[in-house]
Amino acid sequence: MDPEQQPEGQISTIEQGIIQAQAVEAVRTCYDPEIPVNIYELGLVYDILVDDLGKVLVRMTLTSPHCPAAQSMPKEIETKIKAIPGVRDVRVEVVWTPAWNQTMMSEAAKLELGFM
Repeated sequence: MDPEQQPEGQISTIEQGIIQAQAVEAVRTCYDPEIPVNIYELGLVYDILVDDLGKVLVRMTLTSPHCPAAQSMPKEIETKIKAIPGVRDVRVEVVWTPAWNQTMMSEAAKLELGFM
């Protein structure tokens, strides 16, 4: 098959990569209400996967099962990613394994929070 011609409804790997990068940027605009660092830098987002149909799966966790944003954060992420051109569907899956800990934070997050 000619790589330029995708089957009906499918997107190219280049388009998948563009959507994935835009999804990362969208997630970087989401903040834990108790911590002044975005959830991506906090290490709360484990995966952002885009399939060849433009469907996005976000696997993430929260700092605790009792996080006050447990209901609102996944919906906020879903809304922001759905606004990306080419995205056909979004599923945000909150997982508890592996459990989040401070070592999952980026260097920038650690610096912002005074851990360095």
